[in-house]
Amino acid sequence: MIVLGAILLVLGLLLGMQFLVYIGVVLLVIGAVFWLLGSVGRPIGGRKVWY
Repeated sequence: MIVLGAILLVLGLLLGMQFLVYIGVVLLVIGAVFWLLGSVGRPIGGRKVWY
C-alpha cells in the first residue's frame, strides 16, 4: 500500500493530476499506520500479520 501510494503520488506530481496526489497521500498514510500497528504486534482486522 505504501509503494502504491508513492507511485501514485509521483505520477500525480509529474502529470499534474491533483486527484492522484490526494489518493497517493491517503494510501501512504494508511499504509504507514498499518505498518506501525503491525510492527508493534497489534492485530489489524483480526489478523496479526498480512502476507
